[in-house]
Amino acid sequence: MRIPEETVERIRQSTDILEVINDFVSLKKRGSNYIACCPFHNEKTPSFNVNPSRQIYKCFGCGKAGDAVRFVMDIENIGYGEALRYLAKKYGVEIEEQEQTPEDLLRQNERESLLIVLNFAKTFFQETMQTTDEGKSIGLSYFRERGFTNPTIDAFELGYTLDQWDALLKEGERRGYSRDLLEKAGLILLKEGSTGGDKKVFDRFRGRVMFPIHNVSGRVIAFGARILKTDKNQPKYLNSPETTVYHKSQVLYGIFQAKQAIRQEDVCYLTEGYTDVISLHQAGIKNVVASSGTSLTTEQIRLISRFTPNVTILYDGDAAGIKAALRGLDMVLEEGLNLKLLLLPDGEDPDSYVHKVGADAFKTYIREQSQDFIDFKASRWLSEAGDNPLKRAEGISDVCVSITKIPDSLKRQTLSQRVAQVFHVSEQSVISEINRLLRKQQEQGKKDSERQQRSVDLSRKQPSGHPSASSEPSADDINALFAGVSDEPFQAETPVDAPASGKFYTDERIKPVRAPLSYQEEECIRLLINYGARELEPGITLCQYVLSELHEIDFQTSPYNLILTLFREAYSRGEILTAGDFLNRRPNAPGGPNDIEIQSQAIHMTTPRYEISGGWLKHEIFVPSEEEIAILADSAYRNILRIKKMLAEQRMATLQQLLRESRNKSPEEADQLLGEFMHFKRIDIEISSLLGTVISG
Repeated sequence: MRIPEETVERIRQSTDILEVINDFVSLKKRGSNYIACCPFHNEKTPSFNVNPSRQIYKCFGCGKAGDAVRFVMDIENIGYGEALRYLAKKYGVEIEEQEQTPEDLLRQNERESLLIVLNFAKTFFQETMQTTDEGKSIGLSYFRERGFTNPTIDAFELGYTLDQWDALLKEGERRGYSRDLLEKAGLILLKEGSTGGDKKVFDRFRGRVMFPIHNVSGRVIAFGARILKTDKNQPKYLNSPETTVYHKSQVLYGIFQAKQAIRQEDVCYLTEGYTDVISLHQAGIKNVVASSGTSLTTEQIRLISRFTPNVTILYDGDAAGIKAALRGLDMVLEEGLNLKLLLLPDGEDPDSYVHKVGADAFKTYIREQSQDFIDFKASRWLSEAGDNPLKRAEGISDVCVSITKIPDSLKRQTLSQRVAQVFHVSEQSVISEINRLLRKQQEQGKKDSERQQRSVDLSRKQPSGHPSASSEPSADDINALFAGVSDEPFQAETPVDAPASGKFYTDERIKPVRAPLSYQEEECIRLLINYGARELEPGITLCQYVLSELHEIDFQTSPYNLILTLFREAYSRGEILTAGDFLNRRPNAPGGPNDIEIQSQAIHMTTPRYEISGGWLKHEIFVPSEEEIAILADSAYRNILRIKKMLAEQRMATLQQLLRESRNKSPEEADQLLGEFMHFKRIDIEISSLLGTVISG
């Protein structure tokens, strides 16, 4: 059901966008704002900007923007109502809602419904372990034998499922959850029966201890389950299948419980198993996660990079552990993270070793035995090579391959010195080998790029730029220039290459041409949003000036025209809209379906990418601010002139085309077209003179 507007406002007032975003990425202060690498696209240099005073965020790389509610919606891929409930729970805001019925669930999107039913299953498994005889004697006893305390069991929400065919199914249906939803969540299985077309329906997890898998925000998205009895027909571990909410390559077990500790310790320990994470967490080493039995993936590494650039891989000391460590090594380096590796004594894993030596000794072992990747690889190559120079050369080349994965050239330079020291060779020979490998990679990349480019239309080019201004405009009144042209609203034709939606894509290979006029429309809207209520002279606001100058002129780019219309409607009621009216728009609120686009545009126009350094003031270097009345008035004046000039140029282009086709028209019609063309030509010349630009021929 819909959350009341007053409750929505309480949630917004209680929310701190820095706290919300810090749950998913590590923010660093820069000036009055905060920055991070964007969680919505892969990048090495931070372009994600958070403005705490306005409670908004903006990525200058991918264009994502919004407030705290929008961030939760985007990062969790959930709806508006579910994002509000998430924030309400986080900040203790009570929402008075009726208990959800099956009909309510049907009205929700599939993702939200799956999260609800998975949370039900988690609670069911917990209660089964704590309240049933089978749960206490088998499930709880197992966790006790592993040494897990009640706080640890609660922190990871561990549970148990009865050794019955349909215990969860019956309880789920009693609660109103459909079989279809339970199946989509990976909780039950449907199989064809042996007779007729009947289907057998039964629980996926039976007679197993349950390890809920959480996403970064703490929502249960899947389960890992371990069987405790000996059954050759059953796998020891059984995981949830991939669903709408669970993609195992993108998830790290324990990330929700570990994220704050990872941020505080500025290092993430990476293990392989559930119990490794739980045992280390209980021992006080809480900055630990696991790849959940899967090979390490790029998505998992990027998830770690949200919280720290430092990773230490903890693997078993056997051959399989060494192989796993080597497999993930280059992937971590390629993502720009700082890597160390630690192999435990043969026969030990993090779970067994921390129980054997204790928390303090384990921390000491990590500190003293962790190796950087060069030492890790070199020790194995050197022990194998002995006096064999060819083997040593092969080892040097192998280490250099790993160095080429590092995107930072300065790091590569530093590490080449380290390789030379470890292998007792000249630094120049190491640098030469790295350069050879880099050239080889570049040549291969060039070949791949050329193959891709053959399928791309190379004829589309980016426009050269904006009109320039070189001198001060005169004080002549230009309002009459457009008077009497037509009784209809003046609307130029939409250029072929101007996207009707106003969204300008940033694909590196194909860059659709953006209409030059759209830049001036954007600048006009930016001035209105930021300074609409400012007085340019006593009694004349910028909003009043702009709207009077643009009388009967509509913008050609959809989002800018929509915002302009909202300003006109508000001004007709005696109001002047401000930035806050756009930044705090509620999705699907009265005002149309474009509120998300409007909010995004407003954030883009109110969030400067760069700030003036405080050092400039220290050295008495002062930069004029556009907020100064004289500068603001001049900016608005020139912007209006450029818009009218471009409209005149568009109209002249249209008239020229009509004149070329005028051979089938009467002399009177041709003379009328020529007269109209000359009218707009005079307008173009006059505005060019006012702007101080070169007059077109």
